[in-house]
Formats: sequence, structure tokens, C-alpha cells
Amino acid sequence: MLLSVFMLALRSVRRNLLRSFLTILGIVIGVAAVITMVTLGNGATQAIKTQISSLGTNLLMVNPGQRQPGGGGGGGGVPQFTEADAVAIQSEIGGVAAVAPQGRSSVTVIANGRNWSSTVYGSTNAWFLTGNWKLASGRIFDPEEQTAGAAVCVIGETVRRELYAGKIGQTGLGEQLRIKQFSCTVVGILNAKGQGGMGDQDDVVLVPLHTLQRRVTGSLKVSTLLVSMEDGRDSGPLKASLRDLLRERRKLAENDDDNFNIFDTQQLAETLSSTTKVMTTLLGAVAAVSLLVGGIGIMNIMLVSVTERTREIGLRLAIGALEREVLLQFLIEAVVLSALGGLIGIIIAAIASYGLSIVMSVPFIFDVTTNAMSFLFSAGIGVLFGYFPARRAAQMDPIEALRHE
Repeated sequence: MLLSVFMLALRSVRRNLLRSFLTILGIVIGVAAVITMVTLGNGATQAIKTQISSLGTNLLMVNPGQRQPGGGGGGGGVPQFTEADAVAIQSEIGGVAAVAPQGRSSVTVIANGRNWSSTVYGSTNAWFLTGNWKLASGRIFDPEEQTAGAAVCVIGETVRRELYAGKIGQTGLGEQLRIKQFSCTVVGILNAKGQGGMGDQDDVVLVPLHTLQRRVTGSLKVSTLLVSMEDGRDSGPLKASLRDLLRERRKLAENDDDNFNIFDTQQLAETLSSTTKVMTTLLGAVAAVSLLVGGIGIMNIMLVSVTERTREIGLRLAIGALEREVLLQFLIEAVVLSALGGLIGIIIAAIASYGLSIVMSVPFIFDVTTNAMSFLFSAGIGVLFGYFPARRAAQMDPIEALRHE
């Protein structure tokens, strides 16, 4: 009987294709909007996590004063850090994987008759670990080069492209790069990371810390301490230990405010991800309103259909059809309409989400659960809004129905 009723429902849908399409349009738009919003929201969340993780593995960035991370050091008389601070953190705090003292300066670098404004960083080999950096080619610094402040450097992909990509066969490795008044040899090229929350991550030149201090800044101070935690470590206790140690080393009294700032990239990733999820849920809920509008449209058209087919219903009841059979026929017809709208909406959403993810430069994440739930919800809309018209048809008086003009 179910198969027979289902075929009758399909026949009714085919009989009025245009009206059926206009009926399910609200469901199509609703399902497509919900899935597209959720898919793009999930992609944006993943993109944020990827960008934050590219800054470093479980990274704490310690800066003087209240400057933003990567801001080059505190001003206004706030004391900066020293290399000894990094050594103390590494030796006295448990759970620390690596500590990299980092200095920086914005300069113009020159090679092959070209110049490029970039940021020169000075640090130790721990910088590669704390920043999650890998080498595309070449090597990191030798211990002797770090101690002596040798004229060697490692460059990012943007610097390599701007200064060395012009000549055929020239990769930049082993070439000379001029920084201010001295030239250094390029011993390594970093893997590209792309754009991040702080701009182009590949626009970087790294030299040994002592090289930067002696030849660029002229100061033994460092502007930032990069502290990488061991995997699985809770950042809370480690940050508290780090804060206590730095307050002691900077001779701050108990009532003095901190004159440094600890920036936790892990907490930032969690905060941004939760914010994005809330916005995705909100947008999905707003889009879901159109599903209810589509359901009202289905109920309206089903009521019209019941009125148009009054004589047919009366005839079926008169020759022995049960009320539940008539109820089931119109209910299945409503479910078929809404489910068909849900299926079309899923197809449109998949195409739209894929295209928009390319435009927005976020990952395309196909969530089977979201799509399945949207389809089931659209079918449920058919049951909810199709029941009243179906019940009305089933309760008709056969004699009055046959008299209907």
C-alpha cells in the first residue's frame, strides 16, 4: 500500500510541475542557505586555526609593555629583555620545549641590483622550532656562526622571489644579500607559509641574534621572547610560572603592574574559533527561518490541492478507501515535495559552498552530518505542515465531497 500511495504522490507532483517547483522553492532556499552558511563557517574556523598554528607550536609570545605581538619592543622607558632572560626561562621553568630571544628591525635589503623593504629578525636556532618553520633548502646556523655573529642569513619565500627570481637558474641559496652596511650569505630558504594574522609571514630575513645586535640595532636587548610549550601542556600554570620568573628578574614589587605582556596563541585560536562557531550558528538559525516559510507555503498549496481534488477524495472514500489511507496519501505527497526541495537545496549548497570557499580562500569542508540533518529536517517540515491538509482531506464527508462543484 505504501508503494501505491507513494506512486500516487509522485504522479500528483508531476501533474503540476511548475506549481510543485514554486511550492518547494522556500525549502530549497532554506536548506541551501543553512548548509552554505555552516560549511563556510566551518571552513573559516579551520582557516583561523591554521593561521594561528602557523605562528608556532603552543607558542607564548612575551613582549615588553602592552604592545601587540610582533610589535618590536616596548617604548616609553619600559625595559626590554636580554638573552639571559631566555636562558633563565629554558632552565628554570618545566614544560618549556624551546625559547628563542628575538630582535627585529625593518630595513631595506639589496641583491641583484634590486631592493626590497623587509623585516630582519635576529634569533637563535630555537626560532625555527618555536615558529614551526621548515627549510625548503639550505641549512640553519652553525653554533660557531651564532656565537661569532657571522654574516649569514636565512630568507623567506617572498624575499627570495622579489630579489632572486629574476635570473634563470638563480635560487638565492649561496647568494649575497646586503643588509644596511654589511653583506651576508644566504645559507637557507624557508618553506612558504603565506598570509597570516600579522601579514605576509614569508617576508622575513633571519640572521643570528649576535649579528643583528652588532651590525643592525647596536643593542644587546631583545624585543620578544618566543616560548614554545611541550605538547599536551596546559598553558595556565606555565604562564603563571613565566610571569613570576619575569617579575623577579625585572625586580618588580608586589604592588607593581607587569611591564610585559604574555600573548598565548593557543587561547587566541580557541577564542576566535568559538566566536566563529557562534556566528555560524546564528547565521544558520537565521537561514533556517526560510525553512519555516517554505513549510507554510507547502501547507498552503496542499490546502489548495485538497480543495481542487474534493470530488476525487469523495469518490475514493465512497468506494471504500479508509480515512488513514487518504491521510497517508496527502501526507506522503507533502513529504515528497519537501524532501525533493531538501535534495535540490543540498546540491545547490554544495556547488555554492565550493565556489565561495575558493573566492574566500577558506577550506571546503563537506559535513555529512549537517547535510543529512538538513535533509531530514526538510522532510520533517513536510510532515509538520502537511498533516493539517491531509487530516482535512481524510475527514471529508463522502456525500458532501461528491456534491462539490
